[in-house]
Amino acid sequence: MSTLVLLLITGVGLGALYFLVASGLSLIYGLMHVLNFAHGAFLSLGGLLGWEVGRRVGDGTWGGLLVSMLVGMLVGALFAIVTELVFIRRLYNRHIEQVLVTVGIGLAAVALFEGIWGSDPIITTKVPWLRQTTEVVGARVPNHIWLLIGVAVVVLLAIVLFLRFTRFGLVIRAGVENRTMVTALGIDVRTAFTIVFAIGGAAAGLGGVLASVYYGNVSAHQGTSLLIYAFIVTVIGGLGSLTGAAIASVLIAVLQQLANFYLGGTGDLIIVLALAAVLLVRPSGLLGRAA
Repeated sequence: MSTLVLLLITGVGLGALYFLVASGLSLIYGLMHVLNFAHGAFLSLGGLLGWEVGRRVGDGTWGGLLVSMLVGMLVGALFAIVTELVFIRRLYNRHIEQVLVTVGIGLAAVALFEGIWGSDPIITTKVPWLRQTTEVVGARVPNHIWLLIGVAVVVLLAIVLFLRFTRFGLVIRAGVENRTMVTALGIDVRTAFTIVFAIGGAAAGLGGVLASVYYGNVSAHQGTSLLIYAFIVTVIGGLGSLTGAAIASVLIAVLQQLANFYLGGTGDLIIVLALAAVLLVRPSGLLGRAA
């Protein structure tokens, strides 16, 4: 019983990490219709620079971790803004070019990060409390799982509240539905669209820092590997559905944990099969709108 509880809770924690990565991806596609293959680079750079600054503030301390998270968000947002302004803004409604450009940015970024930090994972130091465990129904759950879950819930609520109850959120949603009308009213839709990229990049950068907490290391390739799971989550949840991404993140991560433990490490195979099943039965995803 305790083993199952441990697998379920750690699965939810892993799902929280997947959501942090997939939320920005889903948000950018859902509102901008841009498949951003450079999203993993936002995560890697946020994680690496967050670690660099955080360890200088206080390696293995709450202050250092908080600074790392803030730096990761800021770096991810700035990288996303530059990407949108320089590359994506000229390519709206040109999806093939978007894919080629963002894939190129992602590959070039990884090569750059390897040149600076090397290709091997860098071991990170956790806050002492995060290295401990909390007992739940006999299961010893690592405390960093609670941090991941808490941050993911805050991010989900913050994005939803921003889109529903702020002026920029209203402009963004209106601009997506009818960009010509909103522009005719004298509203600069381009600024709102850049903000969408900034939010997505900030979520990815935060995910990069928390990935280093979860895995105990940070590397130039971390964003690339997590991007694969983020795309699976985004497709299963429904392209553009933030709530769908949250639900799919938990389902996929729990399924992965159970399969790895009970089915001999076949978690990745199982989630790929789940992806295929969803695409066959419901191509729009769990909460996606049918075309």
